[in-house]
Amino acid sequence: MEGVTDLTSPDDQTADAPADTPEPRLVSAPAEALRPVVEDERRLRELVASVADGHGPIAIDAERASGFRYGQKAYLVQLRRAGAGTWLVDPVMCPDLSELQDVVGDVEWVLHAATQDLPCLADLGLHPTRLFDTELGSRLAGRPRVGLAAAMEHYLGITLAKEHSAQDWSTRPLPEPWLVYAALDVEVLVDLRDAVDEDLRSQGKSGWAAEEFEALTHFRGPAPKVDPWRKTSGLHKVRTRRGLAVVRELWETRDRLAQDRDCSPGRVLGDAAIVELALPSGADGTRRTPRAVQRNPQVWLAAVDRAMLLPEDELPAYHLPSDGPPPQRAWADKDPVAAARLGAVKELVAGLSASVAVPAENLLTPDTLRRVVWAPPVDESAQGFREILLDLGARPWQAGLVSPLLAEAASDHPYPPRV
Repeated sequence: MEGVTDLTSPDDQTADAPADTPEPRLVSAPAEALRPVVEDERRLRELVASVADGHGPIAIDAERASGFRYGQKAYLVQLRRAGAGTWLVDPVMCPDLSELQDVVGDVEWVLHAATQDLPCLADLGLHPTRLFDTELGSRLAGRPRVGLAAAMEHYLGITLAKEHSAQDWSTRPLPEPWLVYAALDVEVLVDLRDAVDEDLRSQGKSGWAAEEFEALTHFRGPAPKVDPWRKTSGLHKVRTRRGLAVVRELWETRDRLAQDRDCSPGRVLGDAAIVELALPSGADGTRRTPRAVQRNPQVWLAAVDRAMLLPEDELPAYHLPSDGPPPQRAWADKDPVAAARLGAVKELVAGLSASVAVPAENLLTPDTLRRVVWAPPVDESAQGFREILLDLGARPWQAGLVSPLLAEAASDHPYPPRV
């Protein structure tokens, strides 16, 4: 699926607001007293009944323990619906929320940066059929800052107390101030949805947003990576296949240990130590033992030994084969016309981005743009490009806007007649 966008911008990305902008009102506590966290079947049934009696969209958020625990599962789920109020659920104690799904499955969900939360909510049995993403909606509306705090400030004139955003949400019991923080994330999320929706309508972008939100209902998380160990930070320093084998073995050992211990892999062994173990460091080719592995050296040195004993034909390749175009830096040599087209269409897309106030990467993902320029359709009309964009997963609104630009770039930079 192309372009289920997950490009959360930091709130400090742009300049400060003009001096005459009113100071946002600080909201530091929910409107109603917090209910006890839902931790058992009885309370879960109360939640389900309450939400069923509510009305309108339901605001949903989830807190994970990124950097502390293995994986991205939810450790707290927050829900708020008119007529039902705010509920906080402990998914460790209530890991099956399928009863709630029966109630909210047909209700519009309101989330901020939905791609962050949908996978862990799906693990609990929660799947939307309709949703509104206030982060993506703000992006399509042309807002330069789209984090939750910035969106709240712009559209609602409020700011939320956000001092607990990087906590270890697997902590039990969760401190009261953390629960207040979590409840605030859904306190006015439906109000934000309405304000963003009004902005989109005023700009004539409601149809675009509807296509994006419908695509998000099918999002189940990023596709599994081939050779995820190749994402090790600093891997570019490793210049031999044997060294790559060491990185792979260390990465896989670390991942198994992290999963067994239910902790972040970086807390088991950092990427820097993995790369250091993979690099010969002495004049005689010996390897240093980084300080990070000295607490349990036998595990890591055994992994290095396994990699060093591999036969040549089992060593990893320098690069994975790709089904996409070559690196852009090679285009000028491999296909000068394609390189010229790409430069031209990027300029055209940048102009379109400015005119419609939508980021270029939301008009079409960079990967899709490169693929269609590198391997264009036989029919290089706007219709021909539109069809190939749809085949690659672009939404109709994206294909409709970008295909004429691709046709224009192709017309200005035609291939010579081929014999």
